[in-house]
Amino acid sequence: MTLSQYIETLTLLGDESRIRLCALLRERELCVSDLVRVTGMAQSRVSTHLGRLREAGFVWDRRQGTQCFYGLAQDKLPSTARTVIDEAARSLDPTLLGDQKRLQELETERRGGLPEFVADELERYYSPGRTWQSLALGIAAFLELGDTLDVGSGDGAAAAALAPYCRSLTCIDTSARMIEAANERLGKLEHVTACVADVHQLPFAAAAFDAVLVFHTLTYAEQPARALAECARVLRPGGRIVLLCLNEHQQHEVTARYGERHPGFSPRSLRSLLTRAGLAVKSCGVACREAKKPHLEVVLATADKPRAADHAPPKGKRHSPS
Repeated sequence: MTLSQYIETLTLLGDESRIRLCALLRERELCVSDLVRVTGMAQSRVSTHLGRLREAGFVWDRRQGTQCFYGLAQDKLPSTARTVIDEAARSLDPTLLGDQKRLQELETERRGGLPEFVADELERYYSPGRTWQSLALGIAAFLELGDTLDVGSGDGAAAAALAPYCRSLTCIDTSARMIEAANERLGKLEHVTACVADVHQLPFAAAAFDAVLVFHTLTYAEQPARALAECARVLRPGGRIVLLCLNEHQQHEVTARYGERHPGFSPRSLRSLLTRAGLAVKSCGVACREAKKPHLEVVLATADKPRAADHAPPKGKRHSPS
């Protein structure tokens, strides 16, 4: 290297932010949103520094869908730059140690929430046909559903993936336009019907369905407790409700524009609502967290309607007279 090249290298690495980014990219590739979240720097600032490092050949980049991933170009780094970055990465500097701690927390969080982790891996290791849609359809093929009710089905997009595995499928929504779209999508399937109906007063007999889906519907219901009570009423003993909804949040300005009446439901409050509806909760917790700000979380709950035998006293025992 010439003297001017030494100076250029040291000048480039003479910025704290660029040292932090290089230390993070030293052993793994990361996307811009990861780097923003770990370092706390503004996205524009991170992108500007990455641009400088890329122009100098210190980092490489690759685009996958809407995201751009970066990694440290170890084999192309000048020996001076490699020495500086290695020393920094091995140091006990509080800022750099904090970055590594937040990165580990981010990776642990993603491994704990399977859907987001899988999505991240699909982005990183894409191959033709390996998409979220194909993954969902493949998992759906394991299902053997009976008579199923999809509450708040919208245009039937989710129902279309489940329809082949239902004995019968009934889609309801309060929007006539959405039901019209659902009929267009699913009209050729004889065992599928779609109609306008209100979850607060379902037009079905008691114990009419083996499964009830409530996907992102409860936050739009005027009376969530009554809505779940109706879902429980039309569910057969031994049947199951599967529910997805936003976790309780403070991002009203984001969700209000979509017409949501409630700012999500925490796992604790959702568990209480399901129990009050007479259902036995099997699982209830945060299933995934959106990668984009404001990082809204989705709660997944499953609950079964007890069979008569579940309430019967053990053999050899009798209820005490009142």
